[in-house]
Parts: sequence; C-alpha cells; structure tokens
Amino acid sequence: MNTDWQEDALCAQVDPDLFMPEVGGSAKDAKRTCNACDVRAQCLAYAVEAGERWGVWGGLGQQELRRLIRARRAETEAA
Repeated sequence: MNTDWQEDALCAQVDPDLFMPEVGGSAKDAKRTCNACDVRAQCLAYAVEAGERWGVWGGLGQQELRRLIRARRAETEAA
C-alpha cells in the first residue's frame, strides 16, 4: 500500500489524538481538518483498503467508515 500521501496530510501537523476521539467524543474538529486536506481522497482509500475500523480517516468517523468498508466489500463480493 502506498502511503506517500501521508507526507502532505494536514493531520501530520496536529495532535494525533484529535483523530481518535473517546467513545461519545466529538470528531468534528478532526473532520474539519480532513475536509481542508489535499490528500483526503488518498487517506480514505487507504483506510478502506487497509480495513481501518478506528479513528477518523478521510473525513469519515468510525461508524461512517465501517459502513463504507462493509458496502465496498459487499460490492466486491457481488461482482
């Protein structure tokens, strides 16, 4: 998996704990950072490919990311 995009990621410039909110905590600030990031699409693609289940990736919170991963797997299995 190519991770060269991480060098240009805005998340590398802020506290990494922001992207791993506590249960019930807000991911709003992390998502705001992601939405301004030039490599958001690459980050999300990486998270889906790697099966990341925790944290904020590519602007999606944990539940959103898990739903996307399940949907992509279902598409792959249906094909």
